[in-house]
Amino acid sequence: MERREFGFNMFEGFMLRHKGFSSPEELKSFLETSTPMDAYYSCAYYEDPEAEMDRKGWIGADLIFDVDADHIPTGCDKVHDEWVCEKCGFAGKGITPEKCPICGGEKFSVTTWPCEICLESARAETIKLLDILMNDFGFSAGEIQVFFSGHRGYHVQIEDEVVLDLDANARKEIVDYITGLGFDLTTQKVTLQVPHGWRSRSVRGVLEFIRNASEDDLIEVGLRRNTVKVIMQNKEILIKNWASGTLHGVRGIGPETMKKLMEQGVKMESAKIDTVVTTDIHRLIRLPETLHSKTGFRKTRFPVGEIEDFDPFRKAIAFNKGTVRLHVYEAPKFRLGNEVFGPYKNQKVELPTSAALLLICKNKAEVLG
Repeated sequence: MERREFGFNMFEGFMLRHKGFSSPEELKSFLETSTPMDAYYSCAYYEDPEAEMDRKGWIGADLIFDVDADHIPTGCDKVHDEWVCEKCGFAGKGITPEKCPICGGEKFSVTTWPCEICLESARAETIKLLDILMNDFGFSAGEIQVFFSGHRGYHVQIEDEVVLDLDANARKEIVDYITGLGFDLTTQKVTLQVPHGWRSRSVRGVLEFIRNASEDDLIEVGLRRNTVKVIMQNKEILIKNWASGTLHGVRGIGPETMKKLMEQGVKMESAKIDTVVTTDIHRLIRLPETLHSKTGFRKTRFPVGEIEDFDPFRKAIAFNKGTVRLHVYEAPKFRLGNEVFGPYKNQKVELPTSAALLLICKNKAEVLG
């Protein structure tokens, strides 16, 4: 830890960076006396972590992945995510526009919500990422650390000498592979006989897509209506053929159709990660077991094999004693542990501390005297 830079968001409204600590006790003492909102540490190792960036002396960096619901399209954002134009005050729900539809302003105050649908989508992408890291890159489960971020996603971290000296360009190559960027569908011989890699992943993605696709889904990927009808009428034959390695064999499905289906297969099998985080060799990332200021939840580590069953709304709760009286402006329905709360609108309520803290952190409520 003495080689890492630490940074902190302070309640006073500024970020304190370029801090170094030589022991866990020294770090703990700082946290107790300074009480920051958020605590971070660098994925990088430096000769002098407390120096300015150009004088730190970069030694190497862990390999970091951030999977966040903010980068995954979900229908629920229209229900609970809000934005307000900082220029004219116009507000809306769902995905934040590039420009305000009223005044053209480009700066917004955004409030997101960690709902179960959002976190389930982030979990699914993290599972795909872990599969690629272990089966394609060869990392073992013991070499990979997985964390719930404390908000709307997961962090995956690899601390290993094999990744230590990878520069930004090398990490970009890893990002491209994980996201399926640059996979040339016209030159690759795709097959399920090869257990790993994009040659088989792309076929698995097509099979999953075809099994569950409606006519609208097929039209959405750019297929013509007559081609869509052929696919819907011959689903079982297509699935059987593709599973056995025969990618054609049905009249009306030509190379262009196959290319679009394979592109969709790659899209489904790729993992949606924040690409900037992985390529940034100086990145600060949230310190494990510290609180996220947007929720009051802990950044929580768990074994790779437990990701299917990990429940953030149970395992990441930091405060489970006492109650708090609140005035709640507005809040959606949500679950913490075994209890369900809300929805609320302009109400005075008494809630468990964990639920109250979530609403306060989201600026949905204030404490009553």
